[in-house]
Amino acid sequence: MNKPLPEDPMMRQLVQMSRRHQMTRRAALAGAGATAAALALTACSPAGSKGQKQLTPAKDVSATEKTVIWHNWDLYMDEDAKGNHPTLDRFTKETGISVEYKIEIDDNDSYFGKVKDQLALGADIGADVACPTEWMVARWVNNGYVQKFNDANIPNKKNLQPAYLGAEFDPKREYSMPYQGILGGITYNKEAYKKLTGKDAPTSLADLFVPELKGRIGVLKEMRDTIGLILLSQGITLSDPKSLTSDAFMNAIDYFKGKVADLNIKIKGQGYSVDFENGDTVAAIAWSGDTVQMNLSAGREKYGFVIPDSGATITADEFVIPMGATHKANAEALINFYYDPKNAAELAAWVNYVTPVVGAQEEAMKIDPKLASNQLIFPSAEFLANTHAWRSLTPSEEQTFTKAWQSVQVGA
Repeated sequence: MNKPLPEDPMMRQLVQMSRRHQMTRRAALAGAGATAAALALTACSPAGSKGQKQLTPAKDVSATEKTVIWHNWDLYMDEDAKGNHPTLDRFTKETGISVEYKIEIDDNDSYFGKVKDQLALGADIGADVACPTEWMVARWVNNGYVQKFNDANIPNKKNLQPAYLGAEFDPKREYSMPYQGILGGITYNKEAYKKLTGKDAPTSLADLFVPELKGRIGVLKEMRDTIGLILLSQGITLSDPKSLTSDAFMNAIDYFKGKVADLNIKIKGQGYSVDFENGDTVAAIAWSGDTVQMNLSAGREKYGFVIPDSGATITADEFVIPMGATHKANAEALINFYYDPKNAAELAAWVNYVTPVVGAQEEAMKIDPKLASNQLIFPSAEFLANTHAWRSLTPSEEQTFTKAWQSVQVGA
């Protein structure tokens, strides 16, 4: 007999989809990513709106220049003991296309700040493909900053989980393709957390903001994760406009400002892993996959990851090809490579984020049955019932919320 449906309308829809289409565990999270994408930021007018300049794609020189430059986040690619990237090396061997893999994205706002002027002009941002988070991707797509895919170059697009289709800003995934799904929760150093607090693990957001951890607490610069978890802890439903109001957001900002002042909280981009490794941070609002990777680096289960009892945030990072990219076909070949289930599974075995590729779980089973049953990579519908995506923000809300969030960072 089926279990009762979640109360949250977004998750209720996902679970119903899961039952109706018999989706895999991974598909349920893909659905959440797609729903989040459908709810993503639409602060700017869609490309082609009246008064908006139409940008022209750069000339593609892929046929004569067998290279591609990829901007991505830290801890987001498989890496061996020698610092090599096995899947990227295999891509180059199979295609003859060399990859310049650059860790350029620390958080979406700072990255956008570096490239926004070039994007607006349709100029080269120094990358042929990049993987911002879906709310930022929505902004790029709506503003006409990215090139339309040639699906003939991405035959493995057929392996995209169907639940990712239908996004408001890109219904047919003509301009964006999910790279990895993300969960935002609490990461903690198991030994240090217990020594300082007396508890085995945090179970709520309140267990993170405790005086015993003063000066050793971290949060993400990503507003939607840090303030999202705070809003959830205050009973706010992120997907509901009647719940997530300006007043609710500002209340969460005021609450966090007080915690920053009292507890000397670090606000970091993805570089927060260094603070964990050197002991400066004991617990933090963080991303699920990074926790596994930090354990791999430590050589033991040094860190834990928990979803607070009030819930976790959920989103995805996505491939896009900027309008000024000059190696479009090469970038499409790269995307196609990572949509091969075998390659997606091998990547998932290292990065431990959620793969959007149909068939990857079956390939993961061949690598390691434990990997294939990991709820952080292939989550069940029940697991997803306590994860939440943000609703779309209006242009006014986006401006107001961002300004308020930046004011906290300046004062931190």
